[in-house]
Amino acid sequence: MIFTLAQIAEHCDAQIKGTDPALEITSAADIMSAQAGQVTVLSDSKYKKYLTDCQASACFISSQFDASDAPQQMALLVCEDPEMSFLAAVGALHPSPVVEKTISGKADVHESAQLGEHTHIGPFSSIGQHCEIGDQTEIYAGVHIGNNVKIGKHCKIYANVVIYDNTIIGDHVVIHSGSIIAADGFGYKFRNGQHVKVPHVGNVVIDDHVEIGANTCIDRGALGSTSIGAGSKIDNLVQLGHNNKVGRSVIICGQSGISGSCTIEDGAILAGSTGVADHVKIGQQSVVMARSGVSQDVKAGTQVWGSPAKDRKMAWKELAALSKLPDLIKRVKDLQSRLEKLEK
Repeated sequence: MIFTLAQIAEHCDAQIKGTDPALEITSAADIMSAQAGQVTVLSDSKYKKYLTDCQASACFISSQFDASDAPQQMALLVCEDPEMSFLAAVGALHPSPVVEKTISGKADVHESAQLGEHTHIGPFSSIGQHCEIGDQTEIYAGVHIGNNVKIGKHCKIYANVVIYDNTIIGDHVVIHSGSIIAADGFGYKFRNGQHVKVPHVGNVVIDDHVEIGANTCIDRGALGSTSIGAGSKIDNLVQLGHNNKVGRSVIICGQSGISGSCTIEDGAILAGSTGVADHVKIGQQSVVMARSGVSQDVKAGTQVWGSPAKDRKMAWKELAALSKLPDLIKRVKDLQSRLEKLEK
């Protein structure tokens, strides 16, 4: 898409400083690689060093930011929130491809399934008995949807997703390729020298505006539901065990693993490669830092790090002290040697 600078400014609620408003903008790029005809953004002082030599035709910037180093050819798009304005520009300049809403003749849709208006079902997808698919929802190629599944409006289910029976999905949900929703949880009882499988007869409930990354697995409840609250975002390669309760607007980053029956309250953040033991509660607005192992409850509003995870500041102090251990051991040995000589 091509927009004039004036159109970009109006769309993104920005004011133009310098350059012709009729200048054409063809695409967006980061400040380190942007070229003529592109728009970029400067929202963090650590990237200011790239401004002087930037070739972009326009740059979103805050009115509070010193832009005296901006090249003469660059127009400044002054706004309150440069990042959000830039994202709006990216969306306008690089719109998502429009999918022609069709029901592929190569799809297998059970006669009892109910499809909303303008739904899209790609080739080699299958939809089971008594399913309900909402208006404008797009189901791409190779998706398998079991029986009694409900999917809301304006959802996107990308290629090769598997959704097991009885799953309930709200509106505006995005599930990326390769994800498995509502497989059996990992539950066994050891009896008579054998691992006896625990039946999982619950389901998964996903609320509105949730996004689930590629190759993520969410297990259904053994009894009851595994639930994901509205607005939560789950990265690629995440394992979410059975009967977990994930609140609203939670962030779970890639390669994290959450055991069964945990509660992750609203607004919590689990950074990459986090591991959480079963029956743990992670409080509201708390942060579990990357590669932490959580075995106990995390209080609301706190930040924890390490394995086992503990208060961030305490963990860093312990790590700093540990780095001094070799010198301390050497000093102790020296003192021990001196003491032995004195005793003789």
